[in-house]
Amino acid sequence: MTVKSNHVTIKGIRDGLVFLLDDQCEFEELLYELRYKLEHSHQNILTGPIVHVDIKLGNREVTEDQKEAILDILKQKGNLLIRSIDSPALKPEVKGPPPIVTMCGMVRSGQVLHHEGNLLFLGDINPGGTVTCTGDIYVLGSLRGMAHAGIGGDEDSIIAASVFAPTQLRIADIISRPPDEWESRETGMEFAYLQDNQMQIDKMSNIVRLRRDFNVFKGV
Repeated sequence: MTVKSNHVTIKGIRDGLVFLLDDQCEFEELLYELRYKLEHSHQNILTGPIVHVDIKLGNREVTEDQKEAILDILKQKGNLLIRSIDSPALKPEVKGPPPIVTMCGMVRSGQVLHHEGNLLFLGDINPGGTVTCTGDIYVLGSLRGMAHAGIGGDEDSIIAASVFAPTQLRIADIISRPPDEWESRETGMEFAYLQDNQMQIDKMSNIVRLRRDFNVFKGV
């Protein structure tokens, strides 16, 4: 069984239906025809028992919102159970800076805390402890262990702490061991960043200026 229009084809297969959606037409036109097809075609199938549905988008790249728009139309038919959506890739949508995830506790010697994204850690990183992130690291507490931000190559990442006394810092692929005098100097609220492939340390109050210079504001 095949029902074909300009942009939507519904094909019956052994264990369900396949929706073939034209990848050349305007997306809004596709949605209109999909909605119309569901309202006016094959009511004996679309109002019967549960039917598994596979969606084929051809070469059309869609965003998450566009995918949801397609699913919302299909979900209006309560007996359609979406099994798969086949498309080349989903376009990433830029909706502002990635969020900062908050964690709390204590990272003790020998422990490693890893996070994908930006991290605000409420607690202490003790000597021998390690915290790693693909984005920024903000420690609301003492950083006395090792911190590695920008895993994966993000050289704009920073490492900040209320008490800044790390044993080792790393941003992207740049490693810095603090000078010996760090142990004797008065520690305070500071952060580390890269400039010309060199690790730099600055006062916490200058983070906003740095972000403005980078034209990046990562949710701070």
